[in-house]
Amino acid sequence: MPYLEHVPPAPDTVDAVLIRMRALDLALPARDGVAVFNRVYLAVTEAVDRHIDGGRFPDTRAATALDVRFAERYLDAVDAAEDGRRPPACWRPLFHFRRHPGVRPLQFAMAGINAHIGHDLALAVVDACRALGCEPADLEDEFDRVGDLLVSLEERVREELMPGPDLLQIADPLTHLLGSWSLERARDATWAAARALWALRRLPDVAEEFTGRLDAAVGFAGRMMLTPLGRPAGISMPQPRVDS
Repeated sequence: MPYLEHVPPAPDTVDAVLIRMRALDLALPARDGVAVFNRVYLAVTEAVDRHIDGGRFPDTRAATALDVRFAERYLDAVDAAEDGRRPPACWRPLFHFRRHPGVRPLQFAMAGINAHIGHDLALAVVDACRALGCEPADLEDEFDRVGDLLVSLEERVREELMPGPDLLQIADPLTHLLGSWSLERARDATWAAARALWALRRLPDVAEEFTGRLDAAVGFAGRMMLTPLGRPAGISMPQPRVDS
């Protein structure tokens, strides 16, 4: 069943992005893997919106452009899957395993974060630079502030799903599986990828190959993150929250 009877046009404001995400949150089953990630991303976007409204970004126009183009990449992937088209490789594992009973909610959340940070954010920086007529260096402050919000949310989700270093959690395969991935390292790699893509903008064939390989590599990591592990008793998905 389609998540929206009529898909609205691509968002051009943070408010429009929030409308799309809230519609997804209402329409998708709570345990659906895309719904799990959507709740995480909705919490981040609400925090970004509060920060923009509160004047906590140095350049409000740049922050809005980056946030909207970043979100568009995710929403386009959702629309592609809904329409029976193939989403980018980085998103395919999440859509493929979204209803697998052996994949835990934290895995869904982290696989979505991996796809969105590892691939979409680099392309969103380039999209925003083209829209604003600026260089990636001009968006570095906004990039860092959005990244800081994501890191804070990642830490909160991990803590709420794995609350304490007892023997069970140390031995849990999930601890080892997701312990090998770092959002901070992924963010650093994404910034380097964005700068490389910007430098390659006059070499479209090379830029296309670079983007395709980035997409495939991030998708491979996402597939590993979604290795079915089973769901331990008493574990449920928290409602993500980002402090303003």
